[in-house]
Amino acid sequence: MNCPICGEYSLPRYRPFCSRKCADIDLGRWMTGAYVVPGPATEESDDALESGPEDAPGDDVARH
Repeated sequence: MNCPICGEYSLPRYRPFCSRKCADIDLGRWMTGAYVVPGPATEESDDALESGPEDAPGDDVARH
């Protein structure tokens, strides 16, 4: 099995990757949104994109 990041042979310790470096690269891609799981858009996610932080619920409560 080859590493999906660099193509080198995968090591059992890091499978499916060849090293910790490639595993960390893959994790970083997930965390930054480079990878996404496709699916239908929901009404909730569309609303969240349109509203800014100032529109968040509970913002009318005074903070001390």
